[in-house]
Amino acid sequence: MTNSPRLTWCKSSYSGNGGSCVEWAPTHIATTGTIPVRDSKNPTGPILGFSVVSFASFIEGVKAGEFGAV
Repeated sequence: MTNSPRLTWCKSSYSGNGGSCVEWAPTHIATTGTIPVRDSKNPTGPILGFSVVSFASFIEGVKAGEFGAV
């Protein structure tokens, strides 16, 4: 997936200013069915594309504490 100026990036309201954040572009879902994700420390770096089902599963896992304390 390539970086596009049309993507509007968001990050969690829980993110501080430490720079260790994952950003996602929710408005892209409607047109492609995928969710672009990138590292906020490297906004011109690679963008990963996840299916809605995969991303939702990841969010559920985070909420359930499956990845340890964050």
